[in-house]
Amino acid sequence: MRTVGEMLRQWRRRRGLSQLDLAIAADVSARHVSLVETGKSNPSADMILRLAAQLDVPLRERNRLLLAAGFAPRYAERPLDGEALSAAWDAVARVLRAHEPYPALVIDRRWNIVMTNRALDPFLAHVAPDLLRPPINMVRLGLDPRGLASHIVNLAEVRSLLRTRITRQLAAAPDPELTTLYEELLASGPDEVSHPVASEVAIPMIFNFGGRELRLFSTTTTFGTPMDITLDEVAIESYYPTDAETAAFFTTSATIQCC
Repeated sequence: MRTVGEMLRQWRRRRGLSQLDLAIAADVSARHVSLVETGKSNPSADMILRLAAQLDVPLRERNRLLLAAGFAPRYAERPLDGEALSAAWDAVARVLRAHEPYPALVIDRRWNIVMTNRALDPFLAHVAPDLLRPPINMVRLGLDPRGLASHIVNLAEVRSLLRTRITRQLAAAPDPELTTLYEELLASGPDEVSHPVASEVAIPMIFNFGGRELRLFSTTTTFGTPMDITLDEVAIESYYPTDAETAAFFTTSATIQCC
């Protein structure tokens, strides 16, 4: 097992910071950061969490830092639909309902779908049953020909955006299971489509259902100050129409019969 100092050094390097950068941000001396990283000083739990906060370490990994230093974990991991997080679950459900008639869903850190609103149902109507067995993975659902891939007109662009997003996610916080998913579905295949990073929000997903084109772009919402690992690792993906035709499709009763 690596020491807490080694783990903190790895996170610091991953963030591209010098010891001085981290020291200034955390309001400690660079010498103290150096002593912690080399194991010559045993940091308190509060110091570990102070440094971790400045390094934007995910809550799950902050628990691992504490354990490596001999302290108890500080952050709980409870099911989103459990009693302890019932207020958060209700809030997320309200956000999804309020976004109707447009699709919205909640995913975890491995892109498994946790919750959806009713507007997503027509898109899943003809998906292969095995792809809908929990946990339903959004990446696999989107790229499998038995899922949504056969309906996505600009599949190469969508694949490229997924590759970019997950690459960034892994760079920020490595995860073995997400790495396996990436290697399975995204590491090989068609060359990545070149597009400016600034334009990513404007690149739509174009679906074709029954000869009708639907153009949607998405935004991602996360909890601002989560104190629970589950809340720290979920995100709301909300989809919006990019043109009047797509908007009209979702606001008419034909929506439930589209697919």
